[in-house]
Formats: sequence, C-alpha cells, structure tokens
Amino acid sequence: MSKPGGQELFRRAASKVDVVIQNYRPGVMKRLGIDYDILSELNPRLVYCSIAGFSEDGPYREQPAFDAVGQAYSGLMSLSVDQQDPRIRGQTITDQVTSMQACNGVLAALYERERTGRGARIDLTMIEASLSFIPDAITAYTQSGVVLGAQTRAAFSLGFVFNCADQKMVAIQVSSIEKFWHALLAAIERADLGEDPRFRDRPGRINNFQALIDVLRPVFGAKPRAHWIERLTRHDVPCAPVHSIPEAIEDPEVGHLGMFHELEHPRYGRMKTLRRALRINGERESNALPPPALGEHTDTVLRELGFASEEIAEMRAAGNI
Repeated sequence: MSKPGGQELFRRAASKVDVVIQNYRPGVMKRLGIDYDILSELNPRLVYCSIAGFSEDGPYREQPAFDAVGQAYSGLMSLSVDQQDPRIRGQTITDQVTSMQACNGVLAALYERERTGRGARIDLTMIEASLSFIPDAITAYTQSGVVLGAQTRAAFSLGFVFNCADQKMVAIQVSSIEKFWHALLAAIERADLGEDPRFRDRPGRINNFQALIDVLRPVFGAKPRAHWIERLTRHDVPCAPVHSIPEAIEDPEVGHLGMFHELEHPRYGRMKTLRRALRINGERESNALPPPALGEHTDTVLRELGFASEEIAEMRAAGNI
C-alpha cells in the first residue's frame, strides 16, 4: 500500500467488501488515500473499523502504542502490578480486550446496515477499550473516591492463591456468601478462625485481608494440592488448581468442551490449535483450516472480488501485491 498501484488496488477491493479493519497510527490511512471518507464514497455499505493506541486528534496521536502502553495509560496495569516489585505480568490484556470491543462494534454496525442499508465508521483506541474493562475501579473512584489497587479486588472478593506442600498452587474464592467462608473453615479444620474478632464478619475479613492470608498460608503449605482440592471440593468451597498451560490443555473439562483440534499445516506439519470459544446450536465450527501463510489466499480473494487472473499477474509483476 506504499505504492500508488497498491493503493488503487485497495480502493477497488474496498468498493466490494463488507468490512475494512486497520490499526495504523492516526493519519496513515488518510495519507495513503484509503481512509473512511474516500472508501465510503466508493462503497456506502462499508463498515470501516479503525483501531489505534490513541485518537487521531488527541494529544498522544503521534505516539506508538503496544499492550503495555494501553494498560498503563488506562490505569488497568495499576490493578495488577505490585509497586514494590513492578514488572509486567500475565497475558496481553489490552490487545485482547480491544479486539473484542472492535468485533462487537463491527457486528453491531453490520446488523444496523441490514436496516438502513448504510455502513458506518467505528473508531476505537486501546485506552478506551482498557477503561471499559475496569468499570468497577472507575466507579469506585468517581462515586466514592476509593482508589483500587492490586490487592483490592482480591480482598473484596476474598480470593486467595496459596502454594501447597508440593509447590503446586490452589485458588479459592469465598466471595460474599457466608456459607462458603464457613465451608472453607470446615475444609481446613479451623473453625476457631470464625470466632477471631478480625475475621468474624466479611468487613473484618476484608479489612484484615493480609492477616487472613498470613494465617491461611501455612495451613495450605502443609499438605499437597491434591489433598486440598479433595477436601475443598467435598465441602463445596469454590476452588481450582492453578493450572500450568499444559495442565489446562489436558484438563478433563477442557477435553470435554472440545476446545482443541488437530490439523495439518503445510509448513509446520501436524499441530494442535484452539477452536473458537463459542458454540452455536451446540456445535463449534467444522471448517478446520490451518492458519494461512502470509499472502497465501491473495489470488483467491482477488478473484472472488472480480479481478481477472491477468490483472492479478500484472499487479504482482508491478510489486503492488
């Protein structure tokens, strides 16, 4: 698309498609002559989704952005990073959340188009998507002046993670339901904690959350994880083993759900891949195709859009595709 011929090809293709999604920095598509104003003139039914780190007319429009940048600017990162030991943790969050928000917007625009006959322009930034992902933290501050931190949610939900004797971890959440708190005490045979003034009621457990962790940690550290999963499950305590990725893939529930399938990739051979999380009418998608190589389907797509083989060959010879 850096060449005039490639830009013209893009405009011709966009005149026939349903959706264009782009995530260049603000201003790039306009400079290339393929922004929404131009493409919507060619195709009024086009749904055009623009994803960027920052807005095209805001103070940060010239800055680059990745997942960590979106997390940090939005405040999302402050809810997961320990300030005493600051480091990026876990999976990409902003990238995934932004993708899901974009998908929602595109689907809504396509549905609206069925009624109006017109497409739409959708603009989404990583900051907006990340802010929408933490409404509890935003509401706590705007309504009550409370600034949530990395341990706040865990304290309010009474969620714990403990190392067991075999150095495997178990996760527990008793939440606001009193019966689960008492079930936990029964499972670990520590009914005395229910009489401790610090833990007698939920507000006390929240206010003394770290003290509660300090009491429970050696209890769980004394036995292996399998022991605690059996006891917690028997007493109906919401719990789970903290799986490694291999353990998660091999989990019986995951196997029952059929989240993975194997397929043949032309470059990498036999491989196991994730299927879509959604089941529609009880079924997942059946067209198990391998991830395409870069440009693998260019000719096929262009032919579907009405380009002749001779045109495609000329465009390739000119370096436009």
